[in-house]
Amino acid sequence: MNKTADEFVRLVGIMDELREKCPWDRKQTIETLRHMTIEETYELTDAITDKNWQGIREELGDLLLHILFYSKIGKEQGQFTLEEVITGLAEKLIIRHPHIYGDVKVENEDDVKKNWENLKLKEGKKSVLSGVPVSLPATVKAMRLQEKARQVGFEWENKDQVWQKVEEEINELHAAVEKNEKDRIEDEFGDLVFSLINYARFLQIDAENALERTNKKFINRFTKMEGEALKQSKRLDDMTLDEMDAIWNTIKHQHNT
Repeated sequence: MNKTADEFVRLVGIMDELREKCPWDRKQTIETLRHMTIEETYELTDAITDKNWQGIREELGDLLLHILFYSKIGKEQGQFTLEEVITGLAEKLIIRHPHIYGDVKVENEDDVKKNWENLKLKEGKKSVLSGVPVSLPATVKAMRLQEKARQVGFEWENKDQVWQKVEEEINELHAAVEKNEKDRIEDEFGDLVFSLINYARFLQIDAENALERTNKKFINRFTKMEGEALKQSKRLDDMTLDEMDAIWNTIKHQHNT
């Protein structure tokens, strides 16, 4: 534990020194760091999807650097200090876990989540949904909204009911397509995706991660298809769909990836 504390203090010292002596680090603001923080977060999610533990370790380090950077700027602006960030987090964790640091009894993780949401409402949140960031990607946002609603009991009883809702939304989308109602088509398509994300939740899988795995699988197969076409001295745009399909299916069966 002392080693960890020593390394953290060393890292804070390095950040202070870079902010003072490095022209690039000295120039950064919370606005210039924002897009880089988003990029680092996505790099971490890529590493998690790939189960790349070395990558996860490195990306966590990059995110920690950004936390120190924002805290340093916050101190310079007279807004907050790194100590206040750490203390605030520690106090919030204690307050939000009365089953550990108080006398509240819980039976399972659902009880923990419900207590968490109730405590946030007592702290002044106007809605259980208010903690979901507006700028979240739509798939992740849908998952978080559904999880939040679940904590107050707004939830289907089982996955069969959710699948019935998916089928209902498919039928409504078909009806909109048949009538060629563009705005309604988009609306119904959104409802279908939302329902599928809900179904993923009931299957206990991460819809965002599942889609990203499919993206990676598509990229892998498509680039291999390009390579196979090149071996035949062809380009994909010179081939028929049947020819490309044949290569695609061969790759699919050979690699099963």
